[in-house]
Amino acid sequence: MVGFAVPCRSGGYIAGVGRNIVAVDWSTQTMRSLVEVDEDKPNNRLNDGKVDPIGRLLAGTMGMEERPTVVQRQQGSLYSLTSDLTVTRHLSQVDISNGLDWSVDQRTFFYIDSLSLTVDAFDYDSSTGQFGNRRVVYRLQEGEGFPDGMTVDADGRLWVACYNGGRIINIDPATGVRLRTILLPVTKTTSCCFGGPDYTDLYVTSASLGLDQSEQRQQPLAGATFRVTGLGVKGRPSNSFSG
Repeated sequence: MVGFAVPCRSGGYIAGVGRNIVAVDWSTQTMRSLVEVDEDKPNNRLNDGKVDPIGRLLAGTMGMEERPTVVQRQQGSLYSLTSDLTVTRHLSQVDISNGLDWSVDQRTFFYIDSLSLTVDAFDYDSSTGQFGNRRVVYRLQEGEGFPDGMTVDADGRLWVACYNGGRIINIDPATGVRLRTILLPVTKTTSCCFGGPDYTDLYVTSASLGLDQSEQRQQPLAGATFRVTGLGVKGRPSNSFSG
């Protein structure tokens, strides 16, 4: 299973496949393994990953999934990978490592461990990749589902996909206030990012896995990617891995 894919400055992509971070050559349709993580936990897999403003990859793992959101608890970790393929473990005892992004000034790292039902923040040193002083920015309320993928707009506000909540929530991390909610015609919203010519469109992914036949009939668009326009905000270009 592929957890993430991000572009590289040197061309191609790196992706999380199972417990391996691999280099992907799109032109030849080939991939080669760069590093393996969680070697002592063969049932784990990589989930979400993203590149910081300096070009360092951060990617997290999760334990074996019996069904969506039901996993072996506290089996995951959060790692960083630099261009020389140095792997550093930053967090352990993670349930489902998920959304991650950085503040506009690069001094705050936002992170989601889905089963905690919170969006957390850390002080971040972009020169070293070290972070600490963890605190809760927002705690999801009843009916909002599980926090999943996340992005930060050009104004520094958070956009969080809510799995089993059928929505994207927009949060001001300075105040912890939910500014608005975007409802989708599917329940399993999984991630979001800004795109389009000027990064004013919000693209939202969703899943159909885990829906029964009745739910699938009620949600014929489950598994689709949606484009949300007219939000009045802009996103930022994604960062590329420095390798």
